[in-house]
Amino acid sequence: MPPEVFSPDNGVMDEVPAGGNAEPIDAAHAEQARTRWSQLSGVGGGFGRLEDLGTWIAAVQGNCPPRAITRPVAIIVGGDHGIARTRRISASKPERTAETMRRISVDEAAICAVARVVNVTVRLIDVAVDAPSDYLDDIDPRIARSRIRRGTQPMDVEDAMGYDEAAAAVELGRTIVDDEIDSGADLIVAGNVGVGATTPASSVIASLTVRDPISVTGRGSGIDDVGWMDKVAAIRDAVHRAKDARGDMIGLLARIGGPDIAALTGMLLQAAARRTPVILDGLVVASAALVTHRLDFRSPQWWVAGQDSGEPAHSIALERLDLRPILDLTMPHEEGIGGLLAVPIVRSAIAVLSETSPPLRE
Repeated sequence: MPPEVFSPDNGVMDEVPAGGNAEPIDAAHAEQARTRWSQLSGVGGGFGRLEDLGTWIAAVQGNCPPRAITRPVAIIVGGDHGIARTRRISASKPERTAETMRRISVDEAAICAVARVVNVTVRLIDVAVDAPSDYLDDIDPRIARSRIRRGTQPMDVEDAMGYDEAAAAVELGRTIVDDEIDSGADLIVAGNVGVGATTPASSVIASLTVRDPISVTGRGSGIDDVGWMDKVAAIRDAVHRAKDARGDMIGLLARIGGPDIAALTGMLLQAAARRTPVILDGLVVASAALVTHRLDFRSPQWWVAGQDSGEPAHSIALERLDLRPILDLTMPHEEGIGGLLAVPIVRSAIAVLSETSPPLRE
């Protein structure tokens, strides 16, 4: 278990980031990019956020001007949560997760439309969908072969999954990213599908940032006041159950997370270790990012936040990670759409930095 120290900003014991396999991004190429931006604009900051993004991608690639992104991949992780069947924490029926997975599989979901526009490949992963294992066999039987378990237990009263299952989900995420990078992926968009997923995600964020349940609880899928109060209570109970697991990230994921959050954690860990940039989508991915940061303190250098979903826990997580969203969409709908919409902006930053000639000097 990692050591603990007193954190003056919250007055409680807080875990020291444990290090890991991620290297720091290339500071020398970041400085070259900043110099080039100054040459292009004549004054620093003339291209606004494009400068930040172009500088970041140059540092990530270790190349200035940066190379064009040629094979971006959106990896969408699907998983259900038992809390959605025992509490009124979602306006959607639990069965909607399997339905959405199926619609993505046949290229009829919203993410598919956006992916076509921005020219990004979508890969779908079922790690914990609460549906028969053959529910997609007539489309693509490979999708459910990576499943860790069928749904989770309601994490407000019992562990969401076993410790070994959490560890296996993290390793699955690592394997998926290795497979995509080995196949040529040079940018990853991380997203998720799962009814009720914002409740465990908010619980994880509340636990790691020491926030009260009310401050992290949003409306998610559009719940009413009664549903919101039930969601607050579920997060309160989950955080209480996890109070002794904050020094063990796998244990925390097993206690109040889920295979989807764990797999996303593995994805983010391995992408950073493999020096591959990632665009984070929404709240659920942000909860995995917080866990990943605890496991490898350099990992956030390899990420950007695609959007601000408007969910309070999402904003809290991004603030803790010191990540400023590219887009302010106030779109709590997950699925990776916000991350996908940020891809053309990253590509534009690369194009401007790489293909623009400095203005003539008088």
